Amino acid sequence: AGEDAGISFPNREQPYDSYTVLGPFRQDTEYFLPSKREFMINLVVDDVEGVLANARAAGAEIVGEIEQYEYGWFGWFIDPDGNKIELWQPPGT
Repeated sequence: AGEDAGISFPNREQPYDSYTVLGPFRQDTEYFLPSKREFMINLVVDDVEGVLANARAAGAEIVGEIEQYEYGWFGWFIDPDGNKIELWQPPGT
């Protein structure tokens, strides 16, 4: 499957339209680093900075800096099980 392959499931129960997405990556992707897992968990949040601050206070490893795009803000951390967690804060939240 290509980088753009995936399946989207609409979720209209949020205050904004969102999707649950299953998106495969190439086996040799580096996007999940520094996690050694073969997957990443993505969560929609109302406050990326606040969630990262709470994760840091609880001992999580913060990965990189918050990134802002026209479609929202993103931040990352490694959870206690070694999974990379991607946070997405949609614009207007």
